[in-house]
Amino acid sequence: MLTAIHGNTDAKKNANNRIAIIGTVGVPACYGGFETLVENLLDENDKNKLVTVYCSSKSYSEKPQKHKNAHLHYIPLNANGVQSIPYDIWSLCHAAMKKTDDILLLGVSGAICLPILKLLTKARVITNIDGLEWRRDKWGTLAKKFLKFSEKLAVKYSDVVVADNKGIADYVLEEYGMEAEVIAYGGDHAVITDLNLSDAGYALALCRIEPENNVELILEAFSQTDKALKFIGNWDNSEFGRAMKSKYVQFKNIEIINPIYDIKTLFEIRQKCSLYVHGHSAGGTNPSLVEMMHFNKNIIAFDCNYNRASTENKAQFFFNIVDLVELIQNSASLSNGSSMREIAERRYTWKIVKDQYFSLFK
Repeated sequence: MLTAIHGNTDAKKNANNRIAIIGTVGVPACYGGFETLVENLLDENDKNKLVTVYCSSKSYSEKPQKHKNAHLHYIPLNANGVQSIPYDIWSLCHAAMKKTDDILLLGVSGAICLPILKLLTKARVITNIDGLEWRRDKWGTLAKKFLKFSEKLAVKYSDVVVADNKGIADYVLEEYGMEAEVIAYGGDHAVITDLNLSDAGYALALCRIEPENNVELILEAFSQTDKALKFIGNWDNSEFGRAMKSKYVQFKNIEIINPIYDIKTLFEIRQKCSLYVHGHSAGGTNPSLVEMMHFNKNIIAFDCNYNRASTENKAQFFFNIVDLVELIQNSASLSNGSSMREIAERRYTWKIVKDQYFSLFK
């Protein structure tokens, strides 16, 4: 884990630096993990840093010019999908023309222009390469090749590469021979008031409904037990999600729940569950996992290097249906909740993450 630089040293070092944050839909946060990261990097009480956040005008009906003392610059393209490439390139070129001192690039979509950009600007480029996006099942062959090539350019032409998980940092070192700084995500924003923990008897799962998140494995395992499961996700957004919903909604112990964006409602559901089941198999450190680690609840996670790194090997792990069924049936004997919370408070708070990022700037 990167050692953060605290106190007045950072404040003096970053004062009056022009910092550009590129690669997200924008702020106020309305989309996902990177947007939440940017929201928490900004500080409405900090007037020393000159921060510009690049935003997609397609995603905001109202377009404020400032947010938490950051200037917002709008690009008339979508930040996701195929338009993410020209969106990031446009943002990078604009930041270079504005003589930006530090560029924080979140994701690798626009990294294809970094070789030329580095000839045109003296800006320090810090790139968070995200979760090895090219490995995800949702991309076709050509998209995977492009994303892998973009990742290679990002690593080669960035001044600093950030990985959100030690597993990704290990990959960067092995694949490219470069040391990456490990900076995860904060999760303490999910705990909106003092915890009043109780056990309402149900397990909780929460994720995007995609095959790589082991959705079917989790549902099938619970269908073979009597343990109640509340599973929150975007079930109606894909053929896969609709098929899973149709197949498993018939089981009395499985409650299929559509996405919940209200943080108060999520807080109540989280603090009343018996345990949390995390099925992600790709993507590095997952925000929903580090959020849940703050709730002092037992966690069962899919067995992969990312989840082991995030939980310091102290969660319980499953690799198949048989493993998970056995853990569910013996869940009364689990006792890793306090360890999960200790790790979260030591590693996954936004203050720690913010200090780590700003220590990288000029």
